[in-house]
Amino acid sequence: MAAGPFRFAPAAGVQEGPAFSPAFRLLASAIVFGCAGWMFSLWPAGSLGAGGRSGIGWFGAALVLMGWTWIAILRSRTRVDAAAVSQRWIWHKRLELGDLAYAKVLRVRGLEWLVAPRLYLRTFSGRFAVFYAADAALLAEFDRLAAELRAWRLGDLEGYRPAAGD
Repeated sequence: MAAGPFRFAPAAGVQEGPAFSPAFRLLASAIVFGCAGWMFSLWPAGSLGAGGRSGIGWFGAALVLMGWTWIAILRSRTRVDAAAVSQRWIWHKRLELGDLAYAKVLRVRGLEWLVAPRLYLRTFSGRFAVFYAADAALLAEFDRLAAELRAWRLGDLEGYRPAAGD
């Protein structure tokens, strides 16, 4: 393994883009609004459970959780900079680049327009996270980051120069 912590610099300095594709966001919207419409069509008929109109509690809670996830999908952005990979999501995910032990880009070829490619990262302490990318430039940085980390782990990165004192 190479000496010193892993260093990575995105080609553009900072690369940021949407985590999910427009097609996926549209599909998520259709599912959420479809479920909401279905629930509200059942409500007046008293078909939401044994409690009649009070049965809306569980269905309402489910709809709130779906709505929260839907908003997170619409707003989610992934960012790669010289310090970390991060994504705004239901919660903010962030992994420092210097702690990375493993990286792999996962994608479904031919369905990338719908199923967002993702970067699976694991740290030396075993912590892991998955970051999504619907932007071609961001995905290219994911590929480059995974390749450079693999080369760094093998100790053969051409021109790799750890910081002084590492």
